[in-house]
Amino acid sequence: MKMSWERLLSAQRFGMEDYRSATRHQRTEYQRDYDRLIFSSPFRRLQNKTQVFPLPGSVFVHNRLTHSLEVSSVGRSLGENVGRALRERNPASLAHFEEIGSVVSAACLAHDLGNPPFGHSGEKAISSFFSEGEGASLRPLVENEEDRWSDFIYFEGNANAIRLLMHQFRGRRKGGFAMTYATLASIVKYPYSSELSGGKNKFGFFASEENDYRAIADALGIFKKKNMPLHYARHPLVYLVEAADDICYQVMDIEDAHKLRLVTTEKSKELFLGFFNEDRQKRAIKNMSLVNDPNEQISYLRSSLIGLLVEECSLVFLENEEDILSGTFHGSLMHQVSRRVREAYENCTRFAVDRIYRSDEVLEIELSGYRIIGHLLEVFTHAILNPEHAYSRLLLDRIPEQYETDARTLYQRVQSILDYISGMTDVYALDLYRKLTGMRLPSG
Repeated sequence: MKMSWERLLSAQRFGMEDYRSATRHQRTEYQRDYDRLIFSSPFRRLQNKTQVFPLPGSVFVHNRLTHSLEVSSVGRSLGENVGRALRERNPASLAHFEEIGSVVSAACLAHDLGNPPFGHSGEKAISSFFSEGEGASLRPLVENEEDRWSDFIYFEGNANAIRLLMHQFRGRRKGGFAMTYATLASIVKYPYSSELSGGKNKFGFFASEENDYRAIADALGIFKKKNMPLHYARHPLVYLVEAADDICYQVMDIEDAHKLRLVTTEKSKELFLGFFNEDRQKRAIKNMSLVNDPNEQISYLRSSLIGLLVEECSLVFLENEEDILSGTFHGSLMHQVSRRVREAYENCTRFAVDRIYRSDEVLEIELSGYRIIGHLLEVFTHAILNPEHAYSRLLLDRIPEQYETDARTLYQRVQSILDYISGMTDVYALDLYRKLTGMRLPSG
């Protein structure tokens, strides 16, 4: 038994199940998903959210927006490769194989939409606030309502992205972004509840979106592995979204580190050339010699490397299609690429962990993120616990009405604060922190 491409590529829109439009669009439903994301405020805010390194000064490095655009581009290439091959294998199928590139591209565009300010340190700061900080005192109050405390202590940007896309915020449309089922399911990298996170901050949806995701997954024919706690197999296209992200963050982080002079040109070349066989290395070295600018040389290698990884991951997906559709494929596509490529990728990972992610610049951002997000969470959670206090009223009045700080349960009120803070840019969060601590007064 296996999943069906005809059901998996459903163009049904979440929240619009009973709506039928007479309008005929030139764009496909999946292309409309992409456009809705591109023109949205949450997507634009990604330009002021940290990817790895501090936001640019004289040297431009990646932020969440540029990273998402590049992942989307790579995802489209992966999806188009797979879609063409699947059409050749299944010429009579009614499945929209030609649109897989559009589905993957849209899902990639949205994959980081739920990440809080200050990169991954922002996620850690939120989790730490509830597990070992001031927020830990809320646990008995939340659990008394039989709500899921693990959603907070294992806060996950991926699950937050699904909430942002699906939740009907006050005054907003039913279904959130009203995305297609296929695109929404392709974003859920860890299709299980926080109770199965295992302390690794990896899960796919909060308790508040669990029943909605269940309905989408069941409609798409995705296998359910467990009902309590809820656990599904992955939508097959998640593997392509994950591969696009793996390709970009690893390669682009090294290129950014080179631009910031944290990694030498010689070391960057060594890391990138390690992916290629002897013949392709010779061609790459010859082509690099045509330019003298070190950044251009690394840029050329990066481009060639992305092309190679797209070929490799596309091939792995197609070779394992049956296992993927049966829900029995394990690991990521990147872990199954050819030996030389896999070893070179693992070498880059080790180097990045040792020399890039522990650099002073990155650690300083993490420290700032902990301090700023921790303080914002402290003052705003105190406000929702004591809304009758004068200072609490001042704080709550500045939160946009779409965030339900007066919701019925404490779980929902805490979520409203997380919705507000996680949607901030680095710059906005820093500015608000300064104002609340008296380090900076508002100017007229």
